[in-house]
Amino acid sequence: MRFGLFIPQGWRLDLAGIAPEDHWSTMLSLLHRAENQAAGEAVPGGGFAWESAWVYDHFHTVPLPTQEATHEAWTLMAAFAAASQRVRLGQMCTCMAYREPTYLAKVASTVDAISGGRTEMGIGAGWYEHEWRAYGYGFPTAGERLRALDEGVQIMANMWRTGTSGTFDGERYQVDGARCHPQPLQRLPVGDDGAEVPSIPLWIAGGGEKKTLRIAAQHAQYTNFAGDPEGFTHKSSVLRGHCDDLGRDFGRITRSANYNVVIGETEKEVADRLGWIEDHLRRWAPERADREIDGWRNSYLSGTPEQIAEKLHGLEKLGMTYAITYFLEAAWDQSGIELFEKQVIPELQ
Repeated sequence: MRFGLFIPQGWRLDLAGIAPEDHWSTMLSLLHRAENQAAGEAVPGGGFAWESAWVYDHFHTVPLPTQEATHEAWTLMAAFAAASQRVRLGQMCTCMAYREPTYLAKVASTVDAISGGRTEMGIGAGWYEHEWRAYGYGFPTAGERLRALDEGVQIMANMWRTGTSGTFDGERYQVDGARCHPQPLQRLPVGDDGAEVPSIPLWIAGGGEKKTLRIAAQHAQYTNFAGDPEGFTHKSSVLRGHCDDLGRDFGRITRSANYNVVIGETEKEVADRLGWIEDHLRRWAPERADREIDGWRNSYLSGTPEQIAEKLHGLEKLGMTYAITYFLEAAWDQSGIELFEKQVIPELQ
C-alpha cells in the first residue's frame, strides 16, 4: 500500500490559533517531514513512509465559513514544488470549474516542470455552494458541474499530450488552439500499444455512480471515493461495470481513499487525542462542533496502530491500495503522524 499525507492549510480549521506569519513555516515543516521520509528515513528496512503530500482546493473554511485562513491550493503546489525534491504533490481535489481547463492545464504543467515531474492532478466537479457563490461562480446544477468535469479533463489531457488544445466545441467549454508549453515532464502510457506521452496522472475524485465513475473509467489513472469496506466495495463494482462497458482495463486504475486518522498507543491515548479534537472544534466551530465531533469519533481509522493496520489490511484485500491520511492536530502535534509512520506503514509495505 502507498500513503499520502495531507498538509494543514487552514481549510479544516487546522491552522486556527496559529499566528498568520507562522502558517507557511508550519506547512513547510510538515512538507519537509513527508519529503525526508519519502527518502526512506522513517520506515525500518529502508522503505519510505509518504509517497505524496496533499492539499485541498477550497477558499472558505469548513464546517462553516469563518475569517480563518484557507491557503490557495495551486499557489501552495508551486511553492511545495520549489521547496521539495522527492515527495509527489497533489490536491484532493481541484474543482474543475474554479479555473478554465486550458489555464489549469498550463498551471499544472508548469508545476510539473518546477517539481521535476512530481505533480498529481486530483480533479472533481465541486460541491461547496457557499464558496462557489461567494466567488462569483454561481452554483450550476450537478449535471452542469459534471459536464464541466467531463469536458475539462478531455481538454487538459489533450493539451498535456500534444501541447495544444486543438479545437474543442463542447457544451460547457469551447477552445481553439490553446498552447501548453512546457508540456509535463512526466510520461504516461496511453492506448493499447502502451506508447508513452507527456501527461500528468489524473485522479478523478467522487463516487457519483452514473457520471463521475464513468468519467473515471474513461480518463483516470486513479480514483478516490468511499473508504469504508462496504462503500469501497460497492463503488469499485460500479467502476468495474463502467470499465467493462467502455472496454477499459479495470486493473489499470489505482483506487484510493481519504482517511481521518485518530491514533494512539493505547485506547486512553486515542481518547485523549479525540478530546483534543473536540476542544479544538468547540473553540473554532461551536455552531457545528457536535456533528464534526461525531464524525471524528466514528472515523474508520481511529484506534491503536494494531487496530488501524488490521483495517488497512482488510481494505487492501478489497483493492484499496493508496491511502491519503489527514491528522487534524498535525500543526501542533506530530506524535500521531510519527506513530503511524513507525507502527502502521511498515505493516502495509
